[in-house]
This record gives sequence, C-alpha cells and structure tokens, in this order.
Amino acid sequence: MDVLRTPIVWIGKRCYRKSYIEATSNRNCSEEDATLDAQICDNYSDETCDVGISIESKGNGYHAFVKCPNVFFGLIIGKRGAMKKKIESETRTQIQIPRHGQDGDIEIFGIDRTGVGSAHTRITVLIGTARHRQPFTHFISIPVVNPSIQAKFEEFKEEVLQNCQGEEGIDNTLFQNRNKLHITIGTLTLLDDAEIAKASNLLEECCTQLTSVILDGCPLLVNIRGLEYMNDDPSAVDVLYAKLTIDDGSERLQEVADFGLQFYISWSYGATV
Repeated sequence: MDVLRTPIVWIGKRCYRKSYIEATSNRNCSEEDATLDAQICDNYSDETCDVGISIESKGNGYHAFVKCPNVFFGLIIGKRGAMKKKIESETRTQIQIPRHGQDGDIEIFGIDRTGVGSAHTRITVLIGTARHRQPFTHFISIPVVNPSIQAKFEEFKEEVLQNCQGEEGIDNTLFQNRNKLHITIGTLTLLDDAEIAKASNLLEECCTQLTSVILDGCPLLVNIRGLEYMNDDPSAVDVLYAKLTIDDGSERLQEVADFGLQFYISWSYGATV
C-alpha cells in the first residue's frame, strides 16, 4: 500500500485518513470478527480529535451521543457483541445501543474525555464506511412537467416502437412514464424516517438559497436535445437519456447541480452523482 496515498473517509465536514499499520504483537480478532468492518476497526490508527464532537460532563465522567440509523446497530455490536466489547475495552468506555427494533442515538460513557472521543470517532468511521456500501434509496431531481416536452417524448416513443417493431427487447416497458420525466441532480442514501425528514427540510432550504445565490431570481432555460447512453459499450447499454444544453453556453445548470450536491454533502447525507 502506498503510504502517501492512504484511503480518505469523509464523515460530514471531517476528514479521516485510514492508516494501515502492521501488527506488532500476536493479538488478533476472533473468527467471528473476521469481517471488513472488524479490519477497519483494527487497522484504523486513531487520530483522536474531539473537535466537532459534543462531549459533556456527566457525574464523574463524560458522555457523548452518536446519531446512527438502527440498520447499523448490529454492525456496532458485532457478532456476539465482540465489536462493542472491543471498542469499550480499548477506549475504556461503556457504550449503550438501543434495543433491536428501536430507534435512537448510541450513547458513550467514560471517565476519560479522550477515551469518549476515541470511541465516538471509531463508531462514526464504522458507520460512515458501512453507509458507502448501502444502495441508494432516494434521488434529487428537477421534474420535467412542460406539456410540450412531454408530447415530444410521446412522439419519440411511438416512433421508436414503430420503427423497431419486432426487434427483441424493444417494447413499451423501456420508456419512462411521461409524468415522471425528470433531471437527476444526485442520489442519496437515507436509512430511517429521521434522515428522510431531515433531507426533506434540507431540500426546502437548499432551494431557497439556490434561487438567490445561483439563479439570482432569474429563470434557467434549458434545451433538451439529442440522446446519450450511460455506458462505454453501446452493445451493453442499460440507460438512455436526453442531453441538456443551454443556449448562452453558460455552466449555470452544472452550478445548480453542484450547489445541490455540496449542500447535502455538508450535512453528511452522502450525495453522489
């Protein structure tokens, strides 16, 4: 592995470098922890920094909370509780996770502030890494509701079906519903009701800022002309989409898309193109 190009993990506005180090002892994980997530926890070299982590005094120690969708509770617990015990042992903390089927934050207790921060960092990195392996659940889009465009789409569909009649795999199911035509801005992975509600509120805030910052109150006129396919190999095309152009040659549409994505990324919702 190139130590100058170690993997980078972004968790919200914070960036972590995953530094893999060679073991210097005979300690190893149990067979039950021999998974990618356990390896991440083992090999992650803590760069303890509690900046941005809300750690509060409680009794004779400290505590902190980690927001976590319940789909990841099993990951933090590990097989037979091995992952949770491992983090608790190495950071000298106690971790409380909601019961199966319940929602809520993960709570960390410890007598040492540094240990609480370290446990928080490890859990956050585990969640962030696992989130990247989850399939997309939602997408951000601009609906295409112009009647003229919808009518042209129907004409295009009928022309294709007529000219390709009898061709294998060419039928009505290939085409999107005219009422669902849209311009995709980005995709999101939202794993519980709280994340969906938060993303919905962010969309309203994003639209308000976008109108004033990028569009400056002026409409954005876009032409839909031509076709493009989403694959390097024309013989293995799964998605065919229309091309977008702007008459003045500006990058305003791209600026709108970039602004929307960065807005969500800054709030830790992992928006990607």
